[in-house]
Amino acid sequence: MKCSVKAPAKINLSLDAVKKRDDGFHEVEMIMTMVDLADRIDLTDTDDGQITVDVSEGFVPNDQRNLAYQAASLLKERFQVERGVHIYITKRIPVAAGLAGGSSDAAATLKGLNQLWNLGLSLDELAEMGAQIGSDVSFCVYGGTALATGRGEIIKPIASPPACWVILAKPPIGVSTAEVYKRLRVNDVEHANTQAMVQAIEQQSFVDICSNLHNVLETVTLEMYPEVKHIKDQMIRFGADGVLMSGSGPTVFGLVEHESRMHRIYNGLRGFCQDVYAVRLIRTRDS
Repeated sequence: MKCSVKAPAKINLSLDAVKKRDDGFHEVEMIMTMVDLADRIDLTDTDDGQITVDVSEGFVPNDQRNLAYQAASLLKERFQVERGVHIYITKRIPVAAGLAGGSSDAAATLKGLNQLWNLGLSLDELAEMGAQIGSDVSFCVYGGTALATGRGEIIKPIASPPACWVILAKPPIGVSTAEVYKRLRVNDVEHANTQAMVQAIEQQSFVDICSNLHNVLETVTLEMYPEVKHIKDQMIRFGADGVLMSGSGPTVFGLVEHESRMHRIYNGLRGFCQDVYAVRLIRTRDS
């Protein structure tokens, strides 16, 4: 038996780190939403009891370091599944980009194997398991748009933002999330107004959403990697309505209301950046 699951990328409309926790993580408040740039996870049930992974991109690990592998292993051990699975990941989301590609692959694997192995788990149960793999996996299980708190695993669904274009641009570098958080000084940064962003989304105010975009990790990553700042500056210059770095970076996104301007920004960025995408927000919760 086989099944295929889409694993969409996420962007952070707002990301605030409130304080450092005793467990070494940061207490965060994040508003995340999904965009229509997705990996594809093909799962094939096997009778050898093994978990194997192949990836379309050679630089993505295909062993225990892969989050999709970890998701399959967690389900297999927790529910004593004797079957095996071959996981094939077709990558479209850039790697180490601040777009939760690995987390979304893990979430899609959890959901796909729930069907393939007839486990009958609810989304809440899958999200709880996802939190053991990574902070963004719980959100990716639910999909849609949500306020994430705790270390990112406490998910409260909210309304979808109004429809718009999203331009994504990633410079040819990878960023370590752990290193960015390590350098963050939570008492020395301007914090996000999370509630203002929630209100802007609830009121479907595109203008207020753009004016409340905020990411406390930007100051750290932009200082470490000037090429990220260059992309952000150019995206603003080309006329995006709102511009922000996603997650710990290095991907920068621009929200654009009008399609004609989207094409102009996309073409302008393609002149000096290879990884550029023009996508739409996913406005319905994927259940």
